[in-house]
Amino acid sequence: MALVKFHPKLPYLCPALSGFFMININGTIIPSSEASISINNRGFTYGDAAFETLRYAKGKILFWEDHYFRLMATMRILRMEIPMNFTPEYLEGEMIKLIEANELANHPVRIKLMVSRKSGGYYTPETNDIDYLIKVSQLERVEYQAITEKYVVDLYKDFYIPPGLLSNLKTNNRLINILAGIYAKEQQLENCLLLNTDKMVVEALNGNIFLVKDNIIKTPPLSDGCLKGIMRKQIIDLVKADGDLQLVEASISPFELQKADELFITNCIAGIAPVSQYRKKIFINSVAKRLTQALNSRLKDQL
Repeated sequence: MALVKFHPKLPYLCPALSGFFMININGTIIPSSEASISINNRGFTYGDAAFETLRYAKGKILFWEDHYFRLMATMRILRMEIPMNFTPEYLEGEMIKLIEANELANHPVRIKLMVSRKSGGYYTPETNDIDYLIKVSQLERVEYQAITEKYVVDLYKDFYIPPGLLSNLKTNNRLINILAGIYAKEQQLENCLLLNTDKMVVEALNGNIFLVKDNIIKTPPLSDGCLKGIMRKQIIDLVKADGDLQLVEASISPFELQKADELFITNCIAGIAPVSQYRKKIFINSVAKRLTQALNSRLKDQL
């Protein structure tokens, strides 16, 4: 692992004692209170950035290989220049040294790794070189836990996601999610389901969706415009490994939601979030609990 490189003009501040937390900008660890970005940063001015949200526990970054290859694929599609040192080992080391600098090595941690094209140009960039930023925060528990409290969702229909490759990417272009989040807050909902331009259910505000009917688990295909989620991949693998369940990747009509037995949302931080209610439809959560147990068993193998 690379040695920790601290900001040359700032002393190392113990987060627990100083009240600061540390972040990593291009390999340099500094207190967040001293961090800044240019007003010309392209992630800020044009949304010209991509990110990964990851989970760390017991010295390991979970599903790191899947996250890494998704990030590399996204950077290539966005025509960003991938630095020669952006190996899995290098980026993993950068994240772990930041976790250690924040004295969180013995805790579960949420990590955000963001890459943005360097400043310069208007819509057409002057360079494809990138900057990167990493920040971390502590999570409550190592294992995933299927929530059992009320979790009510509804459709968001003001704007729609276009099907296609760009919608599969984890980029900073998230206006639909923001507006749907405001709508959910106004309507006192826990989440909203997003539709594509064909009026098919694509995903939730913060994760992929799975619908359960009898023993069939259905999730929208990537061609419908859903995020290529890392937890989506894990759940698909778990369902395929379960002899009693059948996985189908197919478009989901809003009318199917009323007929489903279960509906759940997945992402790498929360794991599996069972939906309790959509409009007047009340869902059970037995398959969600079963898959959460299988997911935690897979975690134990990794950790």
